[in-house]
This record gives sequence, C-alpha cells and structure tokens, in this order.
Amino acid sequence: MRSLLALIAALGLLCAGPAVAQPVGQYPFALTRAGQMLGAVEGEVASFKGLAYAAPPVGSLRWRPPQDLPESSEMSTAYDYGAPCLQPSLPAAREDCLTLNVFRPFGVDGPLPVMVFIHGGGFVSGTANDPLFEGARFAQAGLIVVTVNYRLGALGWLEHPALTESGSGNFGLMDQIAALRWVHDNIAAFGGDANNVTLFGNGAGATSIALLMLCAQSRDLFQKAILQSVPGRARLPSSQEAEAAGRQFVAALGKLADLRAVEPARLLAAERKLLEKSPRRFAPAMDGNLVTEDIAAGFAAGHESRIPLIIGSNDDETRFDSELEVKEALSSSIASLDELRRLYPDARTPSEIAASFYTDKVFSEPVRMLARLHAATGAPTFRYRFTYVPEARRANPDEGHGRELQFIFGVEGVPGAGIFSRRDREVASRMRSYWINFAKKGDPNGPELPRWDAAADRDHLLLIANDRIASGDDPSSERLDRLARESEK
Repeated sequence: MRSLLALIAALGLLCAGPAVAQPVGQYPFALTRAGQMLGAVEGEVASFKGLAYAAPPVGSLRWRPPQDLPESSEMSTAYDYGAPCLQPSLPAAREDCLTLNVFRPFGVDGPLPVMVFIHGGGFVSGTANDPLFEGARFAQAGLIVVTVNYRLGALGWLEHPALTESGSGNFGLMDQIAALRWVHDNIAAFGGDANNVTLFGNGAGATSIALLMLCAQSRDLFQKAILQSVPGRARLPSSQEAEAAGRQFVAALGKLADLRAVEPARLLAAERKLLEKSPRRFAPAMDGNLVTEDIAAGFAAGHESRIPLIIGSNDDETRFDSELEVKEALSSSIASLDELRRLYPDARTPSEIAASFYTDKVFSEPVRMLARLHAATGAPTFRYRFTYVPEARRANPDEGHGRELQFIFGVEGVPGAGIFSRRDREVASRMRSYWINFAKKGDPNGPELPRWDAAADRDHLLLIANDRIASGDDPSSERLDRLARESEK
C-alpha cells in the first residue's frame, strides 16, 4: 500500500510542474522548506513521522542551539518514527533526534486547528514516539496533532563554562521553540492553521509550556495552552546552581579533551550515575535569557501570555514505596501525622497519607494558585481535577501521574495503556471532546457535555470522578488553603 501511495504521489509531482504545496487531501503529501514529504494513511488518518525540524545536534552541534535545516526540494518518505532522544532507559535512543510527528485527517481541507504535544519524563526520559501519544483520535475529529522530541538529560540541560559560547544550558527548551517555529512555518502544507495552535503536555511537558508562556521568544508561536499536572511552585535552579551541577557531570566523565567528542555511551554512564543520587539534576534553569523567573513568580507578576488556559491535576499523583520516602514527604509539612490523618480521612496508612499530602503540595495547590493568577489577568481559565480510575484498576489503582493521557489520546492495548471498559470509553470521549473544543475555539464547552465553568473569581473546577463529571466548587479548598499558607510563609 505504501509503495502504491509513493508511486501516486511521485506521478502527481511530475504533473505538477514547479514545486508548490499540493492540495492536502488528495494523498498524504506535504511540501515543507526541507523538502517534499510523503506520509502514510491508515483509515481516516494520514501520518507523517520522523520529520526533522532542526539539524542533527551531533559533533560540533552538540550543546549548541538547534540549527536550521537547509532548504531542499527532494522527496522523502515519512512512514517511521525517528530515534528517541538519548536517555539511559532506551537502548534505541540517539543524539540525532530532533524530529516531530504530524497526524492529520485524510481527505479534509484546512486550515485546521493544531495541537502540539510536549511529552513529560522529568526532562531526562520519554519520547514523542510513544504509541500512547498517537494522534489519530484528534485527527478524526478534524484537528492536526504534532508530537515533539527534544533533547533530554545532560544533552538537553547541561550548563558548564566550557559551553558558554552556546549562550545557555536550556537546549531542550530551545528545541521546543525551534519545533514551534517549524510548525509556524510549515504546518499550512499539512492543512494546519499556524494562527490556531494549542500546546498541551503533562508533568515536565506542562512545566515546559508554562515556561514558554513566560518566554518572549515563543509567545507569538501559540495561542492556547493546556497544563496537565504542572508542579507550579517548583523552584528552578539558578545559573550558578546549574553550572555547579554541570561541573559534577563533567567530573563524572573523567579526564577528557573535548566535551563534544565524548562517546554517547560514556555520557549516558555519567548521567546514570548522577541521576541515581539526584533524579532532578537535569532540568531547565535560570539563564537570564529564555528563563528569567520561576513559574509562580512569573504568573504572580502577570508576565505570562494572556491566552486561554486549561490547567489541572490528578488524584494520587505519586506512590511511596519506602519508609524513607514517606518520612521525607511528611517532614515537609508543619502538621503532625494525626492532623494529616484528619485532613486525609480516606488514607489508611502513613504511605497513603504521605502520597496524598505530596499530591496536594506539589500539584493540586500550585495548580489552583496558577489558575487564580491567570484568571486574574482576564484570560479564559478552566481548571480540572481528574480522579477517575479505569474500572479494571479500581481494586488496585496505580500511580495517578499521567493517568489522564490514555483518556485524552484514546489509545488502547499498547504499552502503557490498558483496555477500556464501556464506561471508561465514555469518560475518555467526553474528556477528549473538552480538549478538542478548547483547541478549536478556546472554550472546552460543547453540546452534550456537562457544563465546565471558567475559574473566574471563584475556585470552580471540573471534577472528573468515577461517579460523575461535574463543574462546581473545589471540595478540597479548606486543606489547599492551609497548604497555601504554609507555602507562602
């Protein structure tokens, strides 16, 4: 089938004369600045995978800002994902990884709304190529989905005096901006509307988007944002702290002459060694250029893009397996264990109490704080809390962080995604409809959906629970108020 499509596209090009954007919908073909891209079709969806949005960041381009690709008129097939970005947990990962994937409805003319997904993984792992992030369901609803790979770990966030000519250690954030510029310049060739772009992401992806909302270099490249489980009060390292961490990484590499000539395996070994001691060692830092303030401070000052926003978090964002983790989590509260038991009456063990407290402290309360601050700017703001657990998992629920992703993308039976029940699919369909409506018009509401009230002047949110989907006052307000007072002391 693919070879037949390639032949049809090639014949179409021969007849077309000068290279121009082909009418999207005749066959999965798009003319970008980097060349002519031929995609694949499955049912109603065309996909273009492994599209390079910047030059490979290898050799002399390692630890440098992403470089533009040369213009070309050559034809390339885009059937397969590119390599994931280099990380200890994926053997197939490579440095040459600055690629993105496009999913669009086949046979539908544009311009169509665009959703750009930035994956999570704590800035050290993950990939846009995960089958969980397949954008077919959104494409079937008339949207274009773009999923982006960006540099991770030491390659994405290293700051060191030997690299000062590069201007910053935030190479992963630079990659994301380069990908957004690629979308702005090329998405029309796929039938997309470059002036109707929504960013969405979870965890580190949501943190990235919040930073992009505060970044002057990216604020004109998207018009709406969805922040899923963003740790909004997390403090970013200063440039000095990031440089100190960079020196530790270089010391772990041992004696060397040129950082850009070190073998990838050696980089990964040093990275793995440091991550075992400090899992958050590699992340965005204050660089005085792309990142100038913490997320909470930037939103408090009203410096973020005043764009429509969905923001929310999940129940049980984490689980604790060791007594040490439980003690560390509880030690950050001024409340006693008995007081926490009263605040979390459904938690039966110290481990469950610690996990519930951590979820509220790191996610629920900071999300509410950011929602309040953004709504105060006058921008449409919609807050949610996702507490739904798939029916098959209710007897033994897993960690809730990222649980909403399968519901949003609607993917089943792939690694990281189970098989849904009928009720699960109903909830997934409604949740995805909110995201689709928001991407189309900046308001998640639509026919046959429970009303989602804007946050506005009150702590309204949409509660997506096992027994209902309903908009109303936050039932956790009292304990979140207490956490807010503790955080602001």
